[in-house]
Amino acid sequence: MLTLLTSMYLVTRSFYSQADPIRVVVTGAAGQIAYSLLYSIAKGDVFGKEQPIILVLLDIPPMLPVLDGVVMELQDCALPLLREVVPTDKVEVGFKDIDAAILVGSMPRKEGMERKDLLKANVAIFKTQGAALDKFAKKTVKVLVVGNPANTNCLVASKSAPSIPKENFSCLTRLDHNRASSQVALRCGVSSDKVKNVIIWGNHSSTQYPDVHHAKVTVHGSEAAVYDCVKDDAWLRGGFISTVQQRGAAVIKARKLSSAMSAAKAICDHMRDIWFGTKEGEFVSMGVFAGANSYGIPEDLIYSFPVQIKNQTWKVVDGLKVNDFSRAKMDATAAELVEERDTALDFLS
Repeated sequence: MLTLLTSMYLVTRSFYSQADPIRVVVTGAAGQIAYSLLYSIAKGDVFGKEQPIILVLLDIPPMLPVLDGVVMELQDCALPLLREVVPTDKVEVGFKDIDAAILVGSMPRKEGMERKDLLKANVAIFKTQGAALDKFAKKTVKVLVVGNPANTNCLVASKSAPSIPKENFSCLTRLDHNRASSQVALRCGVSSDKVKNVIIWGNHSSTQYPDVHHAKVTVHGSEAAVYDCVKDDAWLRGGFISTVQQRGAAVIKARKLSSAMSAAKAICDHMRDIWFGTKEGEFVSMGVFAGANSYGIPEDLIYSFPVQIKNQTWKVVDGLKVNDFSRAKMDATAAELVEERDTALDFLS
């Protein structure tokens, strides 16, 4: 009997290991975030330990020599799931028949650049990439936008890819979500996995609202509300929020580089949840189409909500109580997104 079960296990394992590879494109693939990200994708941390991967690395022409070095390193990792690495500077190659797109590359804000100029440059980039997704990618492709301004870049990409369902597009606020969870965990003296259901509302910018009114902490085996565990309302409504909002700037000030390691980890968390779903009774933060939401947020925005995911489909967690403090914060970040959207759409048209 044991021999039979062992044989069945080996046959089953062999069957799954022969699964067709999925094609995953990462843009800005020669950059530092991608450098921290690609290894995790290629070794199975995101799409599963039995899922073969074809990695497509897309960047601008001057970065092709750097991509050659990245390809060599991926090859030298000798990762069994990594079937092929394709470096390219052509969108028709980069987006051909892909199953997942992680759009990391964007125009960074340079010294003296107005926000309007930044938006204009990124509208051009994400309009091109959205059109390429529309023309070359699978219609089931899951698209994650990381490059800032992430919410509005995601909106532009989606509007430029009308044949792909808008629900297939999302932007990264998981880094902010993880930062918020970590700050609470540090304050309560627990590991970060003991904190659940923090929320990032709105824009991935300094107006975002990290909200812990619905979050829970497990301490000594018992679950408690964050406000009851922290016992410092002034910090939760002040220093906590500003720390999460300004964390990216603080990392840049200290490192002289942006937060690549934590961003890569957040990208992995985000895409893994899309692929495999969220835990029962838990939700995560994700920038998605506002649609007909229950929180009074304008519909034609990519706005960060608490979401639950099942069968690779996200659903906004509706009906959470919103107090006056939260309402003001949620509306302020929505107003910023409306302004960004209107400016971007003027450029798009």
